[in-house]
Amino acid sequence: MTGFAGYHSEWNLGSPGGWDYQRVTQVIGKAVWLRLNEIAPVGVDLDFDHPLLYPVNGFVAMLAAACRARDGGRSRLVAVVAEEETLDDVTENINLAEHLNRIDGIHGALMSPQQLELKSGRVCWMGRPVSVAFVDFNTDVLLALHRKHDLTPLLQAVREGRVINPRGTEPINVKSMFEVVGGPHRDRFHSEIVQRTPWTRQFHPRRTVGPRGEAIDDLVEWTARHWNDLVLKPERGYSGKGVRVGGVNPNAREAIDLALREGHYIVQEKIPLHLWAEEIPTLNAERGSTMLERYQTDFRCLVGPSGLMGFLGRYGAVPTNVGSGGGVQPLAVLRSKMSVQEAVNRINDAILAMDCGTLGKVVEMQESMAVEHRFTYLLGPIKIALRPRLISPRQIHALTEYGRALWSDCLTLERMWLSGELSSVVKIEEEELEIARMQPWRGSPAIIASDGLFDFGASPESP
Repeated sequence: MTGFAGYHSEWNLGSPGGWDYQRVTQVIGKAVWLRLNEIAPVGVDLDFDHPLLYPVNGFVAMLAAACRARDGGRSRLVAVVAEEETLDDVTENINLAEHLNRIDGIHGALMSPQQLELKSGRVCWMGRPVSVAFVDFNTDVLLALHRKHDLTPLLQAVREGRVINPRGTEPINVKSMFEVVGGPHRDRFHSEIVQRTPWTRQFHPRRTVGPRGEAIDDLVEWTARHWNDLVLKPERGYSGKGVRVGGVNPNAREAIDLALREGHYIVQEKIPLHLWAEEIPTLNAERGSTMLERYQTDFRCLVGPSGLMGFLGRYGAVPTNVGSGGGVQPLAVLRSKMSVQEAVNRINDAILAMDCGTLGKVVEMQESMAVEHRFTYLLGPIKIALRPRLISPRQIHALTEYGRALWSDCLTLERMWLSGELSSVVKIEEEELEIARMQPWRGSPAIIASDGLFDFGASPESP
């Protein structure tokens, strides 16, 4: 592995987010950085404006291109489709429609799936034909809503290949795919992807092979004995729901009983927490002090048919995702001729040396900007780290190569599923699979997320 250390913890090929939240984080993070340097010049040159730090731009360009490819010179509408109860609260989707409306000849509109209709055989919204639709939920949710509302128009859009991400990605959008990538078929995937895939097994009573090649007679009992080094996750899930982490959730039996009761879980090797942690200055206004606190950091790579679209930086406890109460972190490319660790140390020291009252006003500015940008998720305001996470140009190059390999390997997984090789791994109800078969992916426009537990050189134990 070159450029950076670490592993991906999971992939999302269904309806990954974060592409616009990072844009807003960059706007706020850059303003905070400029203010900090007005208080006391830090002496580190950072680039907050690198294109990969604004992934929404690549995503919008992909949607616009797909729209033109479908409907040529005709009126072109991109439907941003989300669950009805989220329409007023998920700022990212609201912003996506606005971004699309700024493109000449493209119209974006946010709607619930039941607002779609059929007019003269065409999928429409308010009488206007839909060119393509970004659907912000996975196929299990689509099926549940269809049973409630009759979403025949949306299913027709699936059948006509108008839905992004294609529903054909759903069968390989399960965490058990990591057992395929890191198991007997590993020679069919890029070595970069295999090496960054943590040991993963579908969780049920079974015989298998452990992380170091050891024979496991009973995976359930083996998990109980090795719980501190493991994680249990639903094969299909989001926002950290149902996740249990050894050491963080110390009751192994509770975690195991939950997984067996709910079914369709994976057990995964836990990435050492120090590897993906960073120390970030945090102001405690009540105590009137600033101190370094260790947070877990999560780095999402967003990949499309043309390669990397960009990144999302998250931080918090375990898990770090925003849906579980985690926050986001500005990202910056290091332009100074120094290591990432040295640059981070300089920034931390400079912030720690600032007067707490003065720093408090910076935090107030940060919070005010977040309110101005409606920077919220379903749980409310999103937390923002005080300093950026740094990456180097060399690491961006390595991440670009990683993104290309990821896209290619996901296509390999789809081919394996279509050929019937993954029938024992893909445990999805038949009605969902029918929807998936309506719209094979085969490399058509899509956005893939890889959540990376990566160390760019600033973890507490980096050399």
